[in-house]
Amino acid sequence: MKDKLTCIIIEDEYLAQEILEEYIRKVSFLELKGTYASPLEAAGQLAEDNPDLLFLDINMPDLDGLSFIPMLNPKPLIILTTAYDQYALKAYDLEVKDYLLKPFTFERFYRAVLRLYQEHGPRPAPEKKAEKTEARPEPEYLFLKVGHRIQRVATRDILFVEGMKDYLRIHTREEKIMTLLSFAKLEELLPAPEFARVHRSFLVAIDKIDHIEKNRIQIADQLIPISDTYAEAFYNMLKGMQ
Repeated sequence: MKDKLTCIIIEDEYLAQEILEEYIRKVSFLELKGTYASPLEAAGQLAEDNPDLLFLDINMPDLDGLSFIPMLNPKPLIILTTAYDQYALKAYDLEVKDYLLKPFTFERFYRAVLRLYQEHGPRPAPEKKAEKTEARPEPEYLFLKVGHRIQRVATRDILFVEGMKDYLRIHTREEKIMTLLSFAKLEELLPAPEFARVHRSFLVAIDKIDHIEKNRIQIADQLIPISDTYAEAFYNMLKGMQ
């Protein structure tokens, strides 16, 4: 596996190019191969370099980013960078890895690229058994009772969780899973920094939030309310991520 993720920027705004280049320079496991103002300009270099990661704007002259994605073969990992949130659902259909809404902070950028590096970068060498008990790693999967079977659910696939009386409905990109479980027990199982309770009936994945407006969260095609009970703690958590 590679020590670094090679990447290319396709972005027609000069200021946005500069910001992305600055952010990439700060990250030791990213290596920038080139910056281009349009997909047509970048096409030859993409075929030659075959980068691991592409930072792609959507609204560009001649050919927009979403139309360009199906033309890519092989297709790199793609992070969309855009000022418009209405394309989020289509981006998921195109298997885009993340969706950064401009203006985004370095912290938001770093969380996006770190997740991809952890999934696609080099695997760490096995460590010798420590004499002291080490902290338990955050789970990548949950095993939930669904009807008469036990189903594995990847935590990274969870968009949000909805309370349904005695059941929870877990929404992922692919399916909706009903399980007989309490919110309190689920919150114990999930990695705390990545999920937050926003309502007595809703828990959301932070990195799946498209935008927040008037105390309502947009995730994919779903609007999720933020109740007064959870609002202060939720917004304080978001401030801590900036």
